[in-house]
Amino acid sequence: MTQSRTALILGATGGIGGETADALARHGWHIRALARDPAAGARGRPEFDWRAGDALDARAVGAAAEGVSLIVHAVNPPGYRGWKRLVLPMLESSLAAARASGARLLLPGTIYNFGPDAFPLLGEESPQTPATRKGAIRVAMEARLEEAARQGVRTLILRAGDYFGPRPGNGWFSQGLVTPGKPVTAIMSPGRAGVGHAWAYLPDVAETFARLAGREQELGPFARFHFAGHWDATGTEIVDAIRRAVGDPAIPVRPLPWSLLPLAAPFNETMRELLEMRGFWRAPVALDNARLAHFLGSEPHTPLDEAVRQTLIGLDCLPRPSMALAA
Repeated sequence: MTQSRTALILGATGGIGGETADALARHGWHIRALARDPAAGARGRPEFDWRAGDALDARAVGAAAEGVSLIVHAVNPPGYRGWKRLVLPMLESSLAAARASGARLLLPGTIYNFGPDAFPLLGEESPQTPATRKGAIRVAMEARLEEAARQGVRTLILRAGDYFGPRPGNGWFSQGLVTPGKPVTAIMSPGRAGVGHAWAYLPDVAETFARLAGREQELGPFARFHFAGHWDATGTEIVDAIRRAVGDPAIPVRPLPWSLLPLAAPFNETMRELLEMRGFWRAPVALDNARLAHFLGSEPHTPLDEAVRQTLIGLDCLPRPSMALAA
């Protein structure tokens, strides 16, 4: 028998996992978190029930999942390294735990499992014909969740564009546009003017997960939604928002030197994975959220300037407000 309001978070010390844990807690869920270093996690959120373990250890994940009704699978290899070797085994650990506990498994999805034949507007049922290795793995992950649902494991996928938010993690904003821990003196842009791009503010994605989880009885065994997020129609709006947050409209923008990445790719797995994503910056790719908006009534949405400002503060690129000012 499951506890009705207990969620296990895999990846609670990361971006999407940490934000989803916070959002679920705000909605009244008891949070259990699995981490390799639970003491470090407890220093940030001592009210969570922290358990020691690795997402690759099916036994540890299963033990942590006992009595939960929700499992959030928000773990990825850091720096895009080891995807082919690690990602699917991690997911299998979570699926086994969901099967044993009767919990629903939530997976944050991306646009990487789509190819140019599905551009520029992605629907939930758009064809998945990726042109990248990582995209193929994403297709396999989603197929496993759909198959598991047919076998009695309730699953949910929420796809979104490029994540950004106050917590560092795998993502173009914190690994490309700015440098965490340093003032913004220049912006590195992987895109180009005139090419639209979809961005997803992590606290909004997390709030969406929490609202969906709160309507479990209305979800089918397998559910899949698209999150529209912030559509940068010109390819320059996110850059302009960073400039406004910093208060300097003249901050220089430097294009990402895509032509140099192949030189490093043979020796650096992260560079190889980043290079594969170039196509998503050369063509406009947006997500159709009509299904999500109809189901929830509206999509959680923080204004872009506020989202970017909070992200830069969280990344220590802007000073944090003093306690006196915050009060």
